[in-house]
Amino acid sequence: MTTTPRGADETPAAENLPAGAPLPTGPGSPEPVESSQRRPRRRSSLGRQGIEMFLENRLAVLGLVLIVGLVLFSFVGPLLHRTDQVHTDLANAYVPPGERGYLLGTDGIGYDQLGRLMLGGQTSLIVGLAAGLLATAFGTLWGATAGFLGGWVDAVMMRLVDALLSIPALFLFMLIATIITPTVPMLVLTIAAFAWLNPARMIRGDSIALRSRDFIVAMRGMGGGSARAVRSHIVRNAIGTVIVNATFQIADAILYVAYLSYLGLGVPPPAANWGGMLSSGIGEIYSANWWLVYPPGILIILLVLAFNFVGDGLRDAFEVRLRKR
Repeated sequence: MTTTPRGADETPAAENLPAGAPLPTGPGSPEPVESSQRRPRRRSSLGRQGIEMFLENRLAVLGLVLIVGLVLFSFVGPLLHRTDQVHTDLANAYVPPGERGYLLGTDGIGYDQLGRLMLGGQTSLIVGLAAGLLATAFGTLWGATAGFLGGWVDAVMMRLVDALLSIPALFLFMLIATIITPTVPMLVLTIAAFAWLNPARMIRGDSIALRSRDFIVAMRGMGGGSARAVRSHIVRNAIGTVIVNATFQIADAILYVAYLSYLGLGVPPPAANWGGMLSSGIGEIYSANWWLVYPPGILIILLVLAFNFVGDGLRDAFEVRLRKR
């Protein structure tokens, strides 16, 4: 008959102990696990689960691949496909794709269309990213401050936002673009000057919900100021909303660049962007020069959709309920 060593079955399991009872000590007893060892695992698990949820969204993954591909096309492509985008070459105007060594043909003044698309992508991406991020940053601070302070400060700040939102943004952009010389920095500032309104309203809602939380009340009870609360607590806890909103703001800024350039208010030649190329190609559509219209239009659609797809994926990844399912 097999004998059991004395004391091996006398130690009760931790899960069988009553609530609040101390864990047994001595040989054979389970070693306690410190809470500091469990926290990193939980955080890494949540982060890993968020990444898995993002990867489950096939459209989000497709959008990320498109963004990376278009960035490489616009910034790495000119290093591999060198063209002259400054001097005109009327002898090679309207060359169809595939002829004389031009993969996508040439436009009405002899510019290589493929190289022109790469150069135009740089302008569209730089203006869209810079304007979108700048608008999101300013709108986040504005909305977080208004929601946290509340009272008459919130009323005044948000009434200004409502007043500016009542004016069509495209009309304001056109008005400003006709007054100033449209350059890349001016386009960034012009678009960001009015694109911050929607982020401000969204972050204000999160700020109102967060300002009554226990950690905010405890911080203020210990003498913490409003600036520290907004910077260190409100903005950090609303970072999911900020990041998701930034992707949509970038997509909107790229569309605004295309709008202004299509109306002739974009960056003047020899600089290029996809909206200006699309505007120039519209007049050639009845001349069977299709390669001047479809490539820039398709690239604009793909880039805007890519940022929207990524924004949808990030929204799901940052959603707490979905991450804890």
